[in-house]
Order: sequence, then C-alpha cells, then structure tokens
Amino acid sequence: MHKGDLTWLIGGPQGGGIDTSGLVFARYANRCGLRVFSNIEYHSNIMGEHSYYRVRIASKDRHSILDQVNVVVALDEETLIGDPHADFTSFKGHLQELVPSGVAVYDSAGKFKPSEATRSDITLLGVPLMDLLKEALRGIGREGDANRLRIMTNTIALGASVFAMGGDIELFAQVYRDDFKGARAELGEMNALAANAGYEYAAQQLGGRSPFDMKAIEAAVSNGHATGPSLLIRGMHACAFGKLKAGLHIQTYYPISPATDESVYLEANQRDQNLLVVQCEDEIASIQMAVGAANAGARSSTSTSGPGFALMVEGIGYASLTEVPGPVVFLWQRGGPSTGLPTRQDQGDLRFALHPAQGDFPHILVAPADPQQIFDDSFEAFNWADRYQMPVVVLVDKYLSTQSASLDELKMENLVIDRGSRYRSNGRANGAGDEYLRFAFTENGVSPRSFPGEEGGIFWSTSDEHDPRGHITEDAENRILMMEKRMGKLDLAASEIPGGRKISVYGPADADVTLVGWGSVKGSVLDAIELLAEEDGVRASFVQIRLLKPFPVEEVTAALSNAKRLILVENNYTGQLGGLVREMTGIHIPQKVLKYDGRPFSEEELVEGLRKALATGDARVHVSHLSA
Repeated sequence: MHKGDLTWLIGGPQGGGIDTSGLVFARYANRCGLRVFSNIEYHSNIMGEHSYYRVRIASKDRHSILDQVNVVVALDEETLIGDPHADFTSFKGHLQELVPSGVAVYDSAGKFKPSEATRSDITLLGVPLMDLLKEALRGIGREGDANRLRIMTNTIALGASVFAMGGDIELFAQVYRDDFKGARAELGEMNALAANAGYEYAAQQLGGRSPFDMKAIEAAVSNGHATGPSLLIRGMHACAFGKLKAGLHIQTYYPISPATDESVYLEANQRDQNLLVVQCEDEIASIQMAVGAANAGARSSTSTSGPGFALMVEGIGYASLTEVPGPVVFLWQRGGPSTGLPTRQDQGDLRFALHPAQGDFPHILVAPADPQQIFDDSFEAFNWADRYQMPVVVLVDKYLSTQSASLDELKMENLVIDRGSRYRSNGRANGAGDEYLRFAFTENGVSPRSFPGEEGGIFWSTSDEHDPRGHITEDAENRILMMEKRMGKLDLAASEIPGGRKISVYGPADADVTLVGWGSVKGSVLDAIELLAEEDGVRASFVQIRLLKPFPVEEVTAALSNAKRLILVENNYTGQLGGLVREMTGIHIPQKVLKYDGRPFSEEELVEGLRKALATGDARVHVSHLSA
C-alpha cells in the first residue's frame, strides 16, 4: 500500500444516507486540496441491505481503492461485524479491514457491543448520536424536531470521524453551508452544528489527539505546488457532459442498474440543455426510438446494462444494416449472466458487445477507462456514428459509473462536431441524374444521407437487404456489393481514428513485464505499477486497449511483440481480451490475473496477484479479498 495514504469508510443500511454522507466527506477532502478517489458499493435491494462508501485520500493522484481502512463510520452493527444470522457469506464486517490503531465510530445506543469486537489493536469510539443531536438542536430551540431530523445523526458521526482523521471541522461544516443556501440555509447551519457536536465529543473521548493526520497530507500536497481544490467528478457525470458537448438531442432508457444514474442525471437537466430524455416501456422500445431519432437527423443515444442490451440486439443490427448514423449505445456492465449481480462490478460483456446481433455487420466498440477518457469517447462516439453511419457502443461499467476522482480540469479543448456526409439538394450528390440514392455505392462506402423533409431526399429504409434505392432485393451481386460497402466502413474507421484513441502505453519501453488490459482496470494497474517499482524493483508497463472494434491490429502488435513478459489483467472469469488479442494478432498472453467476485480490483489485490504471477509463473491467478 502507498505509504501516507488514508482511507475513510462509511457503511450502513441501504437507504440510510450512505451515498450522500460519503460524497460530503469526499468533497470535503477535495476542498482541502487533497487528491481523492472514492467509490460506493451498494446492494441490489432498494432498502435495508448493507452498502458502503470508501474514500481514499493522498498527496498525489490515485486511481484505485484500498482494502485497508483508517477510520470506519458504522451506521449499523453489520458494518462492524457483519450479519451473524446470514448463511453463505464471507463478510465479517469492516472492523477486520481497519489498520492497527484504526478507529471505528459507531452509535453507542445501537446494537453493537464492544465485547463483540475480536481485535484489541483498534479504537472503538462509541458516540451517543441521538443525544448529541438533541443537545445541538436544543441550543437553537429545535429539540422537538430531533426525530424528524434523525438523519442528522449521520452528520454527527461524520463530525466525529473528521476528528479521528485529523481534519478541519470548520472546512467540513462549510460543505453543508454551501449545500443549503437561501430558504434552506437553516438546514446548513443545523448540519454544521451537528458536525461540530460529533467532532467535540470525539476530541473529548480521544484525549484531544487524533490518531491520523489529514493535515500532514495537505502539507505534502502544498509542497508539491498544488493550487487548491480540484474538480471531483463521477464517471457517469463525465459521460453526461460528453454527450451534452456533442449536441445530444434525445436519450432513451429503461431503468436498469447501473445505467440509470446517468439517464436520471440527464433527465434532471434536460430543460436547461435543449434535450429530450424519454423513459421507455422497455429496452426494445428504447433502442428503436433511438434508431428512429438518429434516422430523423437527431443525435441520439440509449443507456443500458447487460440484460437490457440483450433486448436491443435486433435494433442494433437494424441500425447497422440501414446505415443509420447511430445511435450511440452506452453499455454499463454489471455481473452476469441473467439478472446476475445487478449493482456489482464486472467486465464480462466484451465478447457480447463485439457480436451483439446475428450476421456480419459493422459497428464501433470503444472502452474508456477514466473520467477524461469517458468524456472524450462519449463526445467522439457521436462523430463516429455520423461519419461512418453505423451504431457505436461505448463499453463502460459499474465501477466507472460510481467512482469519483480528483481532476485539475476536465479537458474540453479542440472539440469539433462532425455530422458526416450530407445529401445536397441538387440531387446529384450520389445519384444517377436527379435521383437520390440513399445507399449508393461510393468510393469510401459512405453514402450521403438526407434528413426527413429535405426536398428530393426521399428514400426507403427496410430491415431486408436492399438496393441503392432502399428497395428489397435478394440479388446475389447486390448482396456482395452491399456487404462489402457496409463492412468496408470498418476499414475506413480503422484508418482514420487516431492512434491515441486506439491504445495507450504507460511505463518504460524496456519494462521487465508488460501488463495488458482494458476499461476500468486501468486505474488499479497504474497504482500497482508504481508500487511494484517502489517496493519490488519491478519495472512494469501497461498497454491499455481502448478501441476494440475495429481492432487496432498494427498498434497492439507493435506494443506487445517485443515485450519480455506479458500478463493479462481483467475483471472477468475468462480473460476475454486475451482471447481477442490472440484472435486478431496471433500473440498469446500466457498469464492472467483475474477477479470475478463482483467487485473491482483493490490496489492490494492486484499487487498480490501480480506478485504471485511473477513469482510462480502460474498461467491463471485469481484474486479476491472477499469484500462486502
């Protein structure tokens, strides 16, 4: 583990304010000028089951979570010791994740008894949350509202944890004041009072000495010439921003985890963004409405997860056959198959996304790996859809959706919207005489398109094979020409998409070992590479494959051919990217480090897995610390 980093965790029942509380602490740490990486894990039950929010803070950028925790805020007994009545569970509570001298903040009036703890090297800080809330409210004449404002006991617990972390309570309280302004300013002040009450109680119980020192990290950041608070952004927000910058006109969706958050965010802002967001009756309607909108000239997208994507496949095939400019489909992966793990992490849909419908048909598949890449690829995907007149699938996942990271800025320079080849109203752009041929054979395979209502731009569109007019035909020669026209556009895209959007290479060219991966494993890999160099003297590099269809054969071959040793890192069972690399390049990656327990790689897990792979030469290494 990187020395000097701290991790804070809050856990409790689903619906108990875990996400809000965790985000408040993450934003506070970010305002301190610290570098923050955070993530929430939540159960698929709407209410009651265990969920938790983990915040890692450091003096420099981190890209992954840590298993080890310095301070735990427990809003229920299960957070501390697990559910003793649950069968077939490995989770025994977050107390076991605390570092020696770690602190657990809990409600002293709750069910947990200190005698239930099995460790003597940690501090159990029981806090009378409701009593402190009543006392704080009594000072402003609002004690009678204590039951109605019970959720503020979370704030008291957070205040106590700020002391345990060695933080600044005034800066923390200011987060609440900034959240509640105008007519709600009183709520901000009440939360500030509650936070101070928890902080003062913890200071008294811990003898005025904080076990940990956030301010020491702040000093390290200052020595590194930090300029103050940075942007704290979630992956799903980066996706939404990219879509809006691209000029998205319509987003369709049917609620499904973990894709819903992005659509709900767009929905909440649609009136201010000249955008229409439609919650459809099912995923079949979602894809067909998005295809129709793209055919009508709108920039359209739909967001879903694996089960929903399974219902969209015929619509995607139809869009490709009829050379619709889109839609852009955002596939937020989760654990499968079937319903699987609805709110958990997995990278198991790569092969599915490569071949989502029957027959041979073109579409583009790209897998961003961090908020900046999510923004960039969300924007550019619409240009690709318009330019090459085919669907584009952006392959993301639960972990990318819910993680938050400090960024100095979300770079938005040089954004150019390209609507592709358009029909010209003189009728001679691609037709014989004055006739417009929507599916005319052209040199590069892309036929200029018209929008509905354009004079002279009428055309037929059908899900059957068709001639250049769009009329149904089963003629053999026409079939050959149409297949070559459509599939040839993938070669065109491969030749035009810049290399920097296809793969990225990190680390020394003469590395001892080269790691290969895609998507959200990038963050854990980068942190692991740094730690292996510091602690083991291992010089490692990382090849991130970002464009997956058309596959960047030349770039990947060049990056891997001279590697001294290759190890694949994937968040799935079979190592799907490894098979794809071998299929497309002939290069076999002999070792795999895999994780498929429904959770992302922690830094410790990946380092442990890589060390084992390097030491033993095992072809397959599976890691899991059996997190909640």
